[in-house]
Amino acid sequence: MADSLIDIKRRIASTKSTRQITKAMQMVSGSKLNRIQQRSTDYQVYADKIRSIVTHLASAQLLAKANEVGSSSNPLTDELGISLSDLMIQRPVKKTGYLVITSDRGLVGGYNNTILKAMLDMIHRDHDPSGPDYAIMAIGGTGADFFKTNNMNLIYEYRGISDIPTFDEIREILSTAVTMYDNGVFDELYVCYNHHINSLSSAFRVEKMLPINDIEAEEDDTEAPVTTEYDTDPSLSVVLSAILPQFAESLIFGAILDAKTAEHASAMTAMKSASDNADDMISTLTTQLNRARQAQITTEITEIVGGAAALE
Repeated sequence: MADSLIDIKRRIASTKSTRQITKAMQMVSGSKLNRIQQRSTDYQVYADKIRSIVTHLASAQLLAKANEVGSSSNPLTDELGISLSDLMIQRPVKKTGYLVITSDRGLVGGYNNTILKAMLDMIHRDHDPSGPDYAIMAIGGTGADFFKTNNMNLIYEYRGISDIPTFDEIREILSTAVTMYDNGVFDELYVCYNHHINSLSSAFRVEKMLPINDIEAEEDDTEAPVTTEYDTDPSLSVVLSAILPQFAESLIFGAILDAKTAEHASAMTAMKSASDNADDMISTLTTQLNRARQAQITTEITEIVGGAAALE
């Protein structure tokens, strides 16, 4: 009985220590979540503005060329001789690129499992798993290790993104993705990650980032269509060729921010669940300890009474 009491006490002490750690990690993840949500809010102002600029400049360029040839059909192709950036021109797809964002660490609940399972299903459904018609860019050590282990076509990996990433910090990722597309390493690029919905849930998302051919579709319907020609120096085509890579990079950066937000939310939820489980275990063990003590006291009283009766 003494050994049992000591064992229960040790388990309670160990569980309390674990609970302190998980509660601390929950608070840290919550703090990171608040900070990155603020960063995402601030960044969205920039993202909306650059999208508006690109949309209006592209529309103005198309309007000018359409007026020259007397037609306004086929707005986002080069059939009218419009010299737009290669980032906007759809080309035959021989290889598809996937930029997959996972975490570098564990203790984030089902965050990584959701992404990797969805990627496996998608690759096996749409491609030859050996990799001649697809390529993977892995952001995060968990995903990179997984794709290597499964002999999937991993062409780029990046590890060690900070908890609150900055644009300068991940410029290498953004420029590498755009350069690979421009050099024909792949003919279209999808960014795959967990989209943050709220603190308790996220959803796997696949977004086509390159080529950029859906600007008008995402423009606010409440805005009036562009009917004015812009006077720019240099020409609109030159301005677009300069700004479109920045726009593509901003889309990828926004996805990374969104993925990191979902990661911190998942980590906070996982640590909260662990802390709650620790509280339940401590309660159960405390009940067992009290019952063991009562049994020990009852046994001791019985022995005393029995000894006293024997002396009479």
